[in-house]
Amino acid sequence: MTFGSRIRELRQAKNLTLRDLAKKVKVTYTYLSKIENQKLSFGEFPSDELIVELARGLDADPDELLILAEKIPDAIRKRVLQRPDVFRRLSGLDDEKLDAVLFFLDGS
Repeated sequence: MTFGSRIRELRQAKNLTLRDLAKKVKVTYTYLSKIENQKLSFGEFPSDELIVELARGLDADPDELLILAEKIPDAIRKRVLQRPDVFRRLSGLDDEKLDAVLFFLDGS
């Protein structure tokens, strides 16, 4: 799933038009349409602040939207910088091993 398609999905689930959501987050509906249709040029990508505002307007998880936009949420970035050794090891695990780690964490 892409960032734009997720925004569209969330917007439609709330029965909002492009204009409704654009007004809520204070951008133009044409800009929002470009986001949803992946038509943004490099300099037009939404800021972290706008992504968080979109999440608020759509009652969505801001971290999910930031990650879909290929941005790293501040809390995750800070933790990675604090413990790069751990994240380096985690990044080398396959899905089965990551699932086992999550299962262990959920059981603790």
